[in-house]
Amino acid sequence: MEGVKLVATTQSLFCTRIEWALKLKGVEYEYIEEDLRNKSPILLKYNPVHKKVPVFVHDDRAIAESLVILEYIDETWKEHPLLPQDSYDRAIARFWAKFADEKVVVFGAWRACTAAEGEEKEKAIESALESLAYLEKQIEGKKFFGGEEIGYLDLALGWIPHWLNTMEEAGGMKLLEAERFPSLHEWGQNFIQIPLIKECLPPREKLVNYLNASLTYMRSLSANKP
Repeated sequence: MEGVKLVATTQSLFCTRIEWALKLKGVEYEYIEEDLRNKSPILLKYNPVHKKVPVFVHDDRAIAESLVILEYIDETWKEHPLLPQDSYDRAIARFWAKFADEKVVVFGAWRACTAAEGEEKEKAIESALESLAYLEKQIEGKKFFGGEEIGYLDLALGWIPHWLNTMEEAGGMKLLEAERFPSLHEWGQNFIQIPLIKECLPPREKLVNYLNASLTYMRSLSANKP
């Protein structure tokens, strides 16, 4: 197993992309489920800076941050290359992966999901839709973001068809409509039907319950602020 471990949580989209990469590469690994409300000594040992998952451990050397981990896996195990061979194409893939994590996840879908009804929520939804429109243009006319085979950007964006759908339900909104984003929607539906991808997806009900519990907790904190 070459001492490969993944400290993760089932509900985290950032963790699941690492599992996808390892399975695509045929790398055996030990999965260590983490409880983020009661952080374990192993998490604090391997990621003392951020104390977050995922943490990837190879021969007792730890790496944090999911996009960094993806690149490490791709450089270490050469089977089924994830990043493009061309340096420009690699840079573009990294750009859109970072864009999606920052603009679509954090400042888009998650903000829209957690915002109270009103102007704040409307602005968050508008921002998320604008960001999704950029991704729609990137996938137009393609089978995968990586071309004919799954690549780095597909794994980075692979959360969209499953996690975004649950965020929509939890937040009482609709973002990824097939009529508005036909290419992105089609890619997403095809992506999550791939057996290797599908087997790593957390049960939808479990994910919705987790998001609802998180939202309830966050709103209770806001309500108790002086």
